[in-house]
Amino acid sequence: MNLQFLGAAGTVTGSRFLLDAGGKRILIDCGMFQGLKQLRLRNWRPFPVDPGSIDEVVLTHAHLDHSGYLPALVRDGFRGRIHCSAPTADLAAILLRDAGFLQEEDAHYARRKGFSKHDPPKPLYTVEDAERAIRRLQAVRGTTFEVGPVQGRLIPAGHILGACSVRLELKGRSVLFSGDLGREHDLLIPGPGRNPGADTIVMESTYGDRRHGPQDPLESLAEIIRRTVDRGGLVLVAAFAVGRAQAVMWAVHQLRQQGRIPEVPVYLNSPMADAVTHLYDDHVPWHRLSLDECHDLFRSARFVRSVEESKALNQKQEPMIVISASGMLTGGRVVHHLAAWAGDARNTILLPGYQAAGTRGAHLASGADQVKVHGRYIAVRAEVVKLDVLSAHADADELLAWLKSAEQPPAKVWLVHGEPEASDTLRLRIRDDLGIDAEVAEDRGETSI
Repeated sequence: MNLQFLGAAGTVTGSRFLLDAGGKRILIDCGMFQGLKQLRLRNWRPFPVDPGSIDEVVLTHAHLDHSGYLPALVRDGFRGRIHCSAPTADLAAILLRDAGFLQEEDAHYARRKGFSKHDPPKPLYTVEDAERAIRRLQAVRGTTFEVGPVQGRLIPAGHILGACSVRLELKGRSVLFSGDLGREHDLLIPGPGRNPGADTIVMESTYGDRRHGPQDPLESLAEIIRRTVDRGGLVLVAAFAVGRAQAVMWAVHQLRQQGRIPEVPVYLNSPMADAVTHLYDDHVPWHRLSLDECHDLFRSARFVRSVEESKALNQKQEPMIVISASGMLTGGRVVHHLAAWAGDARNTILLPGYQAAGTRGAHLASGADQVKVHGRYIAVRAEVVKLDVLSAHADADELLAWLKSAEQPPAKVWLVHGEPEASDTLRLRIRDDLGIDAEVAEDRGETSI
């Protein structure tokens, strides 16, 4: 078996790993690059190998940095199946349609403003391209699947609804792709399943150089809400539409039920998060909530659906909680809310998830006193809080615990999906604490298994 690292090497996004095994070419994840401009520009380059030469794709989960390039791959010649869990198939359909729509909208905006290098401006892919990719999604029945002679297995990984690690085996040789690993005590999603082990493990390292801290996530959130409301402000939660939005909704619901926060209106302003929330009803075995609790989740916030309702919300300057996407403030309705509310010192901007370098969220988390929104700079006087205890990513200690739980220690660990410092810090801990050979993957690097 031969493995190539075509993305998420030296950076967090753009997960793409190509395995040649048993005469089959298997792509594990097919993500978009996000964050810094030089990373985003990589989405426009031709795929590193001919898409038509790839036999099958396996998705670890639906986030766009793992699935978002699929429409372009299919458009450019990929004709195989895309294996994934059933929740991932449903989530990916929602995310890819939305991504295609946003790509078309961005191209239309660039055409009107006349600032694109393309004439006319083109989207990376279209809604029609997304629909073609969606038709190739194939939910795995049970946990196992086959790609020719290669035996595949999905292992729940926590993180978000349907996320899995992927183990591939051929003639006694095996490789395990961790995907993004979740946390044991996540509010909604059970922690990763036991590491089944493999000869080689390709492992994420997003939080490889930090610990989340011992704080109770509910009390941490309650404290933020109480002090914001006490000063007459509102809380704007920039949440990923998949996973974090639902976790924050559930946390706020529990806090209200327990009387730990004031009774203020709660709004969910993200059409995608709205659609995703209703999927929890369909996939109860994949999360911690009962069917009745799913219904409580639906009733925990007022769903803002129309553009007019969203614009009207911007006019409110009163205590409330608004949960909106995107989680890194790169686009979506949350950016309009940021422009409306960031200048008021009574308000709080809450960042409950990972913020990739180069995003508005990362700028805010680093203490920026102004941020660029729709071509103009907005003063930031609101309190900005990054709450890692609500993160869906395992921290360094949890990553090590998952690796240590392997039924048989791997001969080699390749670290991906992390900034250089995070990956190298985790590499040293794996080597020194566990005595396992670990290396940080390099872009376009390859190895034999």
